[in-house]
Amino acid sequence: MCEDDHAGTGPGRRALFVTGAAAALTLGSVSFASASDRNSPGPQTRTVRGTLPPGSPDFVYVPLEVPAGVREIRVAYTYDRPTVPAGTQGNALDIGLFDERGTDLGGRGFRGWSGGARTEFFVRADEATPGYLPGPVRPGVWHIALGPYTVAPQGLSYEITITLTYGEQARAARPVYPPERAKGRGRAWYRGDCHLHSVYSDGRYGLAEIAALARAAGLDFINSSEHNTHSAHAHWAEEAGDDLLVLLGEEVTTRNGHVVALGTDPGTFVDWRYRARDNRFGRFARQIRRAGGLVVPAHPHATCIGCNWKFGFGEADAVEVWNGAYTPDDEVALADWDSMLVTAVRDGRDGRGWLPAMGSSDSHRAPDVIGRPQTVVLADDLTREAIQEGIRAGRSYVAESAKVSLALTASGGRGEHAGIGERLRVDGDTPVTVRLEVTGAPRCTVRFVTDQGVLFTGPPLPVSGVGVVEWRTTASYAAYVRAELRHEAAAGPLPGALAAFTNPIFLGRGQGEGRPKAGVFE
Repeated sequence: MCEDDHAGTGPGRRALFVTGAAAALTLGSVSFASASDRNSPGPQTRTVRGTLPPGSPDFVYVPLEVPAGVREIRVAYTYDRPTVPAGTQGNALDIGLFDERGTDLGGRGFRGWSGGARTEFFVRADEATPGYLPGPVRPGVWHIALGPYTVAPQGLSYEITITLTYGEQARAARPVYPPERAKGRGRAWYRGDCHLHSVYSDGRYGLAEIAALARAAGLDFINSSEHNTHSAHAHWAEEAGDDLLVLLGEEVTTRNGHVVALGTDPGTFVDWRYRARDNRFGRFARQIRRAGGLVVPAHPHATCIGCNWKFGFGEADAVEVWNGAYTPDDEVALADWDSMLVTAVRDGRDGRGWLPAMGSSDSHRAPDVIGRPQTVVLADDLTREAIQEGIRAGRSYVAESAKVSLALTASGGRGEHAGIGERLRVDGDTPVTVRLEVTGAPRCTVRFVTDQGVLFTGPPLPVSGVGVVEWRTTASYAAYVRAELRHEAAAGPLPGALAAFTNPIFLGRGQGEGRPKAGVFE
């Protein structure tokens, strides 16, 4: 049972039953006097109190009747955090706002979301709390959106204070977005971090701080990816420049996994209010692509509540395999991705339809390191379209920092060459030479990974971190080859932690070339 008690709107209390976690619940509305009917000239305040039981729906909406003549809406909220038994989740309550255009899935009425990062927010025509969108405060029924992320066995008691300020609305500023092109180096390798957070969601970094740290990390591009809001888009223009391309996106944070919308059109909002069982993710993945973006499931094996990816990879353009400091979660994600490569080879999709891997920092605040790791992309220029095309094609590798550089190639007997993300078209028994050039990886070990597993492990690189490793194979023995650089057991955050890895080079003429035969050549 869910109860709501609207202080200041009369003594009426109503009981509402909830049905299942995927449902949404709308409570009784909160009303205010019109500008002409007010008893006093100052702001008007109402308080809403209620209790949500365990098993509450994902979203609970509090209707807010906004009269004409309002210039600002301000909302503050609190909720209880009772002690819970060990191993039991406590209370966590997210919050957001939809305007008079409604709460329908798709977000036409979306005005902001702060999750659990803030205890109060405001919106008005000229300004809004980070995470929220400035714009006209029009009369009609608005909705405060509550998201009971977890609910303790005792239930979740909350209090919401709503304040309306009346008066003439300020003039809204026209949004200015960062350019889609920076000064590049033509066809070259460009470094980027496509998953990071600022004060516009649950991060602590300001946008200027992120830009400065990105430049210091040697990055050429970044992607704005705030949780469930695009409110930062209109604030990035001042931080972009000839030396830093800023792509715009969102981290779509559902209850069944997170997905980075990478490089969408400015002002694109992607809804997150669904679960895997609702069969709605495909609709929003297609929306991301229509808006010019890429669909990139994030940290698919993360263990935080709601973080583990449950939507499948049929709609993905790439997958984030390495997220932040390298952990066992990333090791599982890497192995799972490698299994997907094997499946693509087996199903004859290795020439087309395989899923490239990425890495990003997911930085929120110090000591998170922006640019650890980073995706290094071979692109025709430093533009939104060229970077996205390089990522989509898998012409990329992931490195722990700008100090690490890789060059992986495969060559055949008649001078055929292929690089990362490409196919070396040779007969199955043609000798193939795989060559990896490395800089910036002292004492790291090189491994060549194929559809048959790890087929070559080299000795540690010298202290200088510079080295060249070659290995010979055939397309019949290895349908693809990719490189990994791993730290010494004592040097990384876990034994053999990654320093870098590449997307694969495919070997052979296509379907049916991946069956192993005896005879690897060294």
